[in-house]
Amino acid sequence: MPMRGTSGRPVHRFILGTSFMLHALYAAAAMPFEVHEKSIDELQAAQAAGQVTSQALVQAYLDRIRAYDRAGPALNAVLTLNPHALDDARALDRERAERGPRGPLHGIPVLVKDNFDTADMPISGGKLGLATLQPARDATVVERLRQSGAVILGKTALHELAAGITTVSSLSGATRNPYDLGRVPGGSSGGSAAAVAASFAAAGVGTDTCGSVRIPAANQNLVGVRPTMGLVSRAGVVPLSSSQDIPGPLARSAADAALLLDAMAGVDPADGATRAAAGQAQPGYRARLRPDALRGARIGMLKQLFGTDPEDADVNAAVRAALDAMKALGAEVTEVDLPQLDELLRDTSSIAHEFKFQLADYLQAQPTAPLHSLTEILDSGLVHQQLEAVLRLRDQPQQRDTPEYRQTLERREAARREILATLARLKLDALAYPPLQRRPAPLGEPQRGATCQLSATTGLPAVVLPAGFVPGGTPAGLELLSAPFTEPQLLGYAYAWEQQRHPRQAPFSTPPLERGRAPAPQQAVLTARAGDKARAVVQLRYDAPTATLVYGARIEGPAAADVVALVLQRGRQGQPTAVSAVLLRGGADRAADRLPLTAADREALERGDLFVQLVTRARPLGGGAVAVRFDNAR
Repeated sequence: MPMRGTSGRPVHRFILGTSFMLHALYAAAAMPFEVHEKSIDELQAAQAAGQVTSQALVQAYLDRIRAYDRAGPALNAVLTLNPHALDDARALDRERAERGPRGPLHGIPVLVKDNFDTADMPISGGKLGLATLQPARDATVVERLRQSGAVILGKTALHELAAGITTVSSLSGATRNPYDLGRVPGGSSGGSAAAVAASFAAAGVGTDTCGSVRIPAANQNLVGVRPTMGLVSRAGVVPLSSSQDIPGPLARSAADAALLLDAMAGVDPADGATRAAAGQAQPGYRARLRPDALRGARIGMLKQLFGTDPEDADVNAAVRAALDAMKALGAEVTEVDLPQLDELLRDTSSIAHEFKFQLADYLQAQPTAPLHSLTEILDSGLVHQQLEAVLRLRDQPQQRDTPEYRQTLERREAARREILATLARLKLDALAYPPLQRRPAPLGEPQRGATCQLSATTGLPAVVLPAGFVPGGTPAGLELLSAPFTEPQLLGYAYAWEQQRHPRQAPFSTPPLERGRAPAPQQAVLTARAGDKARAVVQLRYDAPTATLVYGARIEGPAAADVVALVLQRGRQGQPTAVSAVLLRGGADRAADRLPLTAADREALERGDLFVQLVTRARPLGGGAVAVRFDNAR
């Protein structure tokens, strides 16, 4: 007689059923599955249907990281890979087969910023001198993500010690923006944002002290959430300023951000601030999303947080256009004038008062820390040159509790009261403004135009959603701020926006893989003629992830000496209109070079509106422009 389990079913049938399910799941793992731009819901459904395993998802994301973070566009977004990620995924696959999924994050690969404690990976805070620091346990947020079934795939690059908004550090160097490889991703959670935008994981987690989630979200066409202070635990996070620090999700959609927040939010005995979340944290953020949430929403466009410099015009236009589109979706949008806002926010940042002392507290509690204070960090010399001056300034305070610090906290509370009063007086559901007033800065240059302090000062929740793109191809973001614990409402607006307008666009630099590898460069040979006596033969090789055109050109024919130039031109409907680059100048019969294409050139190439044209003395306006096409590619 067969043995029976507690359900009364024969045990051997259960074992056979489990074995069959595991076999099917691992067979699915061998099949190709495209993770590029896939939502958490899609990944979960594919696992439930046996189309893919968590192990295969992990491997697919690792392949993308290898192809685009370490090579190709070399985004430099992922700092550390979890050596146990595949093992963790296999264990979750077995658990799914035996007991079913824990929830919507079961088996979903997630990346976390490298200022969260992780028991299985070091934590550096982006510091070279702390690269070997190994915490004993996970940060609360990491622990909750694991408990929900997420696979912690690795840890992402950040602005050193989270002390800036461009993402550069002594450990990782500079991280690139996948929409424009010559620009910053924003920071300090720039690695998490760039990685999520590039589909290196299903979603990511960052921290926000003053814009560190929201600015990278804006720069990467993502949804980013800075929760109400106290909604999410800070325990196990390297502090920058504990009265402003808070973890928040970064995702390609509001639905994915809501799923992460479901796992992250709630009271934590290790963080007293989360007592405020008792009765306020609302499990089911994802379930509350509605596609008509913008209908009837009263949104105040906060005049003072829109830029006034010429460099701000493009982002202003994108954000105002998004707000106009929200009107068409049923929102009421009115301009709000708060002339006292600058004075309200003046001297409300607590970073200068808290950072030095709280960092020392954190380091001194770590048995394996090789450095124990900001002074020791500076004395070690292991500080990125772009950070040295600001860190020396922050090492100057000698006392924790000073009259200036107490005044800062008082000013913060006054600002909070005024913003809440404004929302109530004008019967507004949210205030709206750009989280960054201008496009991302070029690599190595400082970023201007942040509006981060309003949410950081008041502790009020803010959600950033994609507003559109500016000339040059980089995204712009729209920030919505509201009353405490209104995350369901704010995420609902973001969800309704994306369901109706579909603003998400993937970056050009990280396309889908082909058999686990980046697409092979495209190649073509073109012949441009200027009459019957001169012609140019051009060999082209285009690498899409880096937007680099490698060319070799030679002039042939009896009138070669008559050549003025061989040019690359953009055009519309077959008519060249603007010279993008000079490939060869008169007097030379050969030329070769590497040419990075601008966003306008890339778009023209995709449309079939990029041309090669030969200009001669006999034909000073050129003739016979040849469209650049790669029909023989791949």
